[in-house]
Amino acid sequence: MAVEPTGAALAGLSTHTPDGPFVMLNLLRFAPGGRASYAEYSRRAAEFLHRYGGALLYAGDGGTPLVAEHGQAWDAVLLVRYPSREAQGRMVADPGYQEVTALRSGALTEAMLQPTVPWEGGQTH
Repeated sequence: MAVEPTGAALAGLSTHTPDGPFVMLNLLRFAPGGRASYAEYSRRAAEFLHRYGGALLYAGDGGTPLVAEHGQAWDAVLLVRYPSREAQGRMVADPGYQEVTALRSGALTEAMLQPTVPWEGGQTH
């Protein structure tokens, strides 16, 4: 199961995501004991997120799905805002950030990362 984005997926981000701010949807499934490792990753990665202008908008536990196929529940959901594709790319390429990614990889059995961009005309209510 996928945990880390491939080089091709990261390269595709610049092709399929307009330049400018975007929010990355993170759906996470933890390995046994992985929450503690992910918490340490989050604590250490926050420095890099801040350095490159990003922000954690939301982090929470996944509840029981109301609409989903069996096995599609996620343990946690995060929304992370990045100021641009370029800033996100510089962050993930930062050698210091690369050192902490092993904590994330070891904490998860599966992840889904999906960049999102606002609908034209702003937010819906």
